[in-house]
Amino acid sequence: MRPSTDQDKAKWASGTAAIETYVRDGMKLGLGSGTTSHWFVRALGEAVAQGLDVVGVPTSTGTRDLALEVGVPLTTLADVQRLDLTVDGADEIDHDGNMIKGGGACLLWERIVADASDRMVAVVDDSKVVDTLGTFPLPIEVIPFSWESTQRSIARLLQRLGYSEPDLRLRTANGEVVVTDSGNHIIDAHLQKIDDPLALDAQLNWIPGVVENGLFTGIADEMVIGYPSGKHEVRDTSSAPSARPSTTSRKGK
Repeated sequence: MRPSTDQDKAKWASGTAAIETYVRDGMKLGLGSGTTSHWFVRALGEAVAQGLDVVGVPTSTGTRDLALEVGVPLTTLADVQRLDLTVDGADEIDHDGNMIKGGGACLLWERIVADASDRMVAVVDDSKVVDTLGTFPLPIEVIPFSWESTQRSIARLLQRLGYSEPDLRLRTANGEVVVTDSGNHIIDAHLQKIDDPLALDAQLNWIPGVVENGLFTGIADEMVIGYPSGKHEVRDTSSAPSARPSTTSRKGK
């Protein structure tokens, strides 16, 4: 399978560049979710067929199924303690490497896998790079029990942070409530502009009922930007601060 649209060509350029730049024999890899990550997984399958020796941990059932289809060997975080590298996409990413993730409802597994990795690289096409996050709705994963109450608590927090009339919507598809791989719901916050992603990321998960949110701050060590021409650009984002402490160390963070 090869990309046909300009955007898919840019995603392919980013994914293949990540393999050439970062992936080496013997690595244990986190395999991201979403369209750009899936181009990476397809390219990885081709590299494995040519003799590359790696093993992957998928961040969603969709990525798992694709990896098996293209021949990428898989393992789990129950069987390996640490991953060398996670390669994952973003719905939006700013120039500091802060991201909005979760458009595919995989944000919780993506966060777990990234946290278990020594290094995280974001692969994106050039249309995903923005000056300020927020045009893409912010996904917030919540447990199904009393999700309406959790939604009201999210609204109160957002109002305290300066979002006067936050537009919060339970995610549905084809008339049905979207259920994540962990059995949870997604509330999408249509904020338009997030001026302080660190403040929001630091506080959302304290709300009872919130499992995870899609603001990934200070997690991407590098970003690989692909262009329709086939060219790519690598940016170092390792100095960006994170909103939360972590028990794991990546590049001294």
